[in-house]
Amino acid sequence: MTQPWYRQFWPWFIIALPTTAVIGSVATAIIASKDGVNLVAEDYYKQGKEINQDLSKFDRAQALNIRFMLEVQGSELTLKPISGEIPTGQALYLSLFHPTLAGQDSEYLITADANGTYRFHFDPPLSGKWHIRVDAFDHEWRLQETVQFPTQAPVELDPKGR
Repeated sequence: MTQPWYRQFWPWFIIALPTTAVIGSVATAIIASKDGVNLVAEDYYKQGKEINQDLSKFDRAQALNIRFMLEVQGSELTLKPISGEIPTGQALYLSLFHPTLAGQDSEYLITADANGTYRFHFDPPLSGKWHIRVDAFDHEWRLQETVQFPTQAPVELDPKGR
């Protein structure tokens, strides 16, 4: 007695192969359209030339001996000046750059409290690897460091962290 085709193994096996390929292709297309590649800039040569100009800001921070201690507790980021000539009440630019997701990059203008400490609240808290950059309000100097969040230990931002 022979069984109908839909009760046999081999027809379903043959149908399953192209079906899995179609499902995989659709999933790949969805992922590719949602998360585009942002690793290489179109004007990479121009950006490379600009790096040399940016190094002067690190040199200026080193000449002024500017250093900060970065601490993260939950969703609060705190920047405390350790040393250097930072004018009282000067605002700072805090820039956050994700290594691979350019859409998550952001820049904030932060001000100091009465103790000279700079605070910023994130919602939601940061996680993963981030490049943290702190610039003077007048863009005279710059500090930069790569930080893995969440971090329990304070991180020192100094001019050598280029």
